Amino acid sequence: QVQLVESGGGSVQAGGSLKLSCAVSGYTYGRNCLAWFRQAPGKEREGVALIYGGGGSTTYADSVSGRFAISQDNTKNTVYLQMHALKTEDTAMYYCAARVAADSCSWQWYEYNYWGQGTQVTVSS
Repeated sequence: QVQLVESGGGSVQAGGSLKLSCAVSGYTYGRNCLAWFRQAPGKEREGVALIYGGGGSTTYADSVSGRFAISQDNTKNTVYLQMHALKTEDTAMYYCAARVAADSCSWQWYEYNYWGQGTQVTVSS
C-alpha cells in the first residue's frame, strides 16, 4: 500500500519561497511517476510538476516553470517541491500523487492511483 504524507506548507509573502516535502512509503521507484498537484477554492485540480522513474525526467506546468523545482531523494523516500518567487495565484492546497506501473507521467489527476492529504500554501501580497 502506497502512502504519501505532505508537509512544509504555510503562509508567505509574494516573492518568497517555500519547500514542500512528500514522504513516500510502500513505493518502488522505477516505472512510476510522482507529481505535485494543486487546487485552489472553486478551481479544478491542476498539475504543477512531475517526476518520473526515480528522478530521471521532470516536467513543469508553464505557470511555474522557472520558479518551482521538483526533486526526489531516494535514500529518504521523499519527493520535494522547491518554490521560489511565489505569487498570490500560487495559493492553493498542494497534493502529492503517485502513478504506479506507468510508462510516463500524466497531467490528468484522475490517472494517479495514490494521493496525500494535502498541505496548504497561502501567498499574500
